[in-house]
Amino acid sequence: MEQNKPVIDKLYFKAFRAIDDPASCQKFIDGHRHVLEIFGITKITSAKTEWTLNPDVYAILVTTEENGKAMAGSRIHQANGKNPLPIEEAVGFMDKTIYDMVSERTPNGTGELCGVWNSWEIAGLGVGSLFLSQVSVALSNLMGLTTLFGLTAPATHRNAVRGGFRVIREIGVNGKFYYPKEDLTATAVITDELNTLPLAIDEVRNAIFSFRDNPKQSFQIPNKNTNALIDVYIDITL
Repeated sequence: MEQNKPVIDKLYFKAFRAIDDPASCQKFIDGHRHVLEIFGITKITSAKTEWTLNPDVYAILVTTEENGKAMAGSRIHQANGKNPLPIEEAVGFMDKTIYDMVSERTPNGTGELCGVWNSWEIAGLGVGSLFLSQVSVALSNLMGLTTLFGLTAPATHRNAVRGGFRVIREIGVNGKFYYPKEDLTATAVITDELNTLPLAIDEVRNAIFSFRDNPKQSFQIPNKNTNALIDVYIDITL
């Protein structure tokens, strides 16, 4: 029998530089690994742990208590010419074009939104599909990036497109790859205009700009599982 989900009345979004907060990195790793194991996924480049030592990686944790257990997370990896982006490791051996695409964008600031996950406790609230991705894109902009790559699963692809990403049809089979397993597909996406997000729908673009312009804010959202409201606290610290 499925466990009853906890009552969620608060959510904390905390962004931090990976090398500055080892404890939060470990919470991220434990939570991400647990979610992947549930789906039987053991080999995925964004689940590697080397990123904790990379000075050009920022992470976001979502918790229901301040500095509590990780309920969701995402990461932004900035390309630095030394550490390959997860998307390069994931699909580079299938299509080397990705290396050139990253390399030519690196001087002006490029990176990847990756390692996006959420636990069953907060599934259905729109946290992972909406707010986490929006805060992540805002964070990437504050990091000085002008372009951003991503590798989407079927469940996350629609929100990536709504958020201003386009399919990289120049690689793979119209942007698609068999990854992370032979029976699963992933689609490579990119936004080349991170500052303006012209391809994003207005609602998402406005939310991202709000988080970018005001990295510390709080507001309320309806809890889709109850009739109550959830207090949301955003803290993007660079």
